[in-house]
Amino acid sequence: MNANVNAVWYGESYHPIQAGSIDGTDVLPHDNAVYRALICSSAGLYDPFGDPKLIGDPYCTLFVARLSHHTHETALTQAMSKYGRVKNIRLVRDIVTGASRGYAFVEFESERQMRRAYEDAHHSIIDGSEVIVDYNRQQLMPGWIPRRLGGGLGGKKESGQLRFGGRERPFKAPLRPIPYDELKRLGIPPPPEGRYMSRFQVPSPPRRRKNTGDSPPRHRSSDREDTHSRHTSNNREEQDSRSRHRFQDRKDSHSRSMHEDSGHYQQNSMTRHSSKDRKEKGSRSRHRSRDSENVKSMHGDESKDRADYEENLELRDGSKERERRSHKKHRSPAEGSEKNRHEHYKHHRGHLYDRERSHDHINRSKSQDSGY
Repeated sequence: MNANVNAVWYGESYHPIQAGSIDGTDVLPHDNAVYRALICSSAGLYDPFGDPKLIGDPYCTLFVARLSHHTHETALTQAMSKYGRVKNIRLVRDIVTGASRGYAFVEFESERQMRRAYEDAHHSIIDGSEVIVDYNRQQLMPGWIPRRLGGGLGGKKESGQLRFGGRERPFKAPLRPIPYDELKRLGIPPPPEGRYMSRFQVPSPPRRRKNTGDSPPRHRSSDREDTHSRHTSNNREEQDSRSRHRFQDRKDSHSRSMHEDSGHYQQNSMTRHSSKDRKEKGSRSRHRSRDSENVKSMHGDESKDRADYEENLELRDGSKERERRSHKKHRSPAEGSEKNRHEHYKHHRGHLYDRERSHDHINRSKSQDSGY
């Protein structure tokens, strides 16, 4: 215990008798204010969450005390904006006169900004007055009793109502043997063992917990362990999320490749169908060209036959005309007239026969064309 003579410790929960003791070992109230606070605590007359003026997140709210009575909300907002974005300010005023009571509650947008102001704004100067800064103990410290009911922390020496365990005036190391039995009977938490700090160290405000509502403030060593565990858990969560993202990316790439393969298959099938259609079109065009060539050849043969036939008719007509002229020179008039009639009739019969033969040939060629 001698090694911890100059060490201090901070209260994790509030008890009026312990708050009135310099080393946290008292078992009796030493003034009337402590006795009044003990009655309120044991009877449950004070509700820390019953104030309707309490708004905002307590883990992002800072308590600023020892303000000048001339400080207004604008100056306080400007002074606290150096540490983060101020979301809300409640300057406590007298209910009758409206004058400032010298303390306020400042809510920041995040818990990180509140912690920065908690470390840097303590003992800063605002409007010529040195202020003290603490976390919102009313909502975050179990068993809290305010100053107006005999509780609170700190206080002035001339009033005689000194309170210990806070940031400004922490508990000293026990100066006498600790009465564990008496403290246990009265429900007073005993002084800690092995968790003493230097007065120059900054106590850590309570951190937000997911499962529990109110949590006591913890010291820097435990904060380091919590930060390490939190970092490791965050790393594990990041690794899990990365693995999930990789699996999802592989799944998406596989589905995209499947879609692309199906698209290639459809494209190949379309190209195959288009090539098949082109082949069918080519075969049809070849058939049409072949049919046209056959028709042309048939018409050419028909025209050739008709030309040969006409040429034969002309030759035969010429030979007949020459024979007629030669007979006309050697016949007698009577014989000539008779022969002329006979020849004329025969000539007309030949023309009719030739015409019929030509018509039959043409009709036969047309029937063959339609039959093909």
